[in-house]
Amino acid sequence: MDSSNLQEVLLVPYSEEQILDAMQSLSHFRSRASSPYHERFSFPFFSGSFFVYRKIDVKRIVTIAKTVTDDPSYLDVGCGYGEFLMKIRNYIPCAIGMEIDPRIFYCRKMHVPSYIKIWNPKWGLDRDFDIIFIGWMEPGTDFRDEISKHTQVIVTTLDQGLSLAAEYEAHGFELVAWWRSPSWEDVNIEIMNRYYTPLSNNVLERLAGLRGAHNLWYIYSSDKVISEKIRLNLSIGANEERPELNETYDYEGVLDECGFGFHEELSALGSGSREKLWEIRYS
Repeated sequence: MDSSNLQEVLLVPYSEEQILDAMQSLSHFRSRASSPYHERFSFPFFSGSFFVYRKIDVKRIVTIAKTVTDDPSYLDVGCGYGEFLMKIRNYIPCAIGMEIDPRIFYCRKMHVPSYIKIWNPKWGLDRDFDIIFIGWMEPGTDFRDEISKHTQVIVTTLDQGLSLAAEYEAHGFELVAWWRSPSWEDVNIEIMNRYYTPLSNNVLERLAGLRGAHNLWYIYSSDKVISEKIRLNLSIGANEERPELNETYDYEGVLDECGFGFHEELSALGSGSREKLWEIRYS
């Protein structure tokens, strides 16, 4: 099978040439970046993730997984090169990932880690998992039918401006809880305006007023007993969350500087209401 046919089968949105061009752009960006943490929001394919997260998000996902069982089996579908997955593995060492396209590794001269499998979930999963995390689905991609067969708990993120097919109510699951965070695009635009574009403070203030929170984290369960336990454990954890108590990653300072602080109030996309970032809501 030649490379063009392989790309069609894998449903990969980027060609190898595009990936290499993007790597050159990243190299140029690094030469002039005012912070080593900016690239994770400007080049998430290489240096971050297609959703914005804090350490609190990781701890919440771990809490949910360990609500199911003390030693949960965990699958990250569409894990990329495993940046978020590696954070989870600090708490769940057996967590594994699945990525469609190996070129994210090969173009960077990286080996595919043993805990990441190159596979399209549409081809089927060979086992069940206590929890499956889906951080990103390309527009037009939908593998919910297959995922729903192999777990009782699904955590997924929905970028309201880009990704689709994140809801699982029609697949035998109920929405247990959710919270809102900025999308990587939100943060990237703010970084570019603030640090790399010659704008006056007045213009920056007006643009800041347009900030929204466009990414949703959804927690789904198909078991009512597990659903209630998740709500209880998340509510206990929410009462104890204090970002200043060693519960942050180094790059979170960029989010704070750009106006996306923990529990910052922002307008929700598509409505006039203002909601707190990272505030847990229950269904």
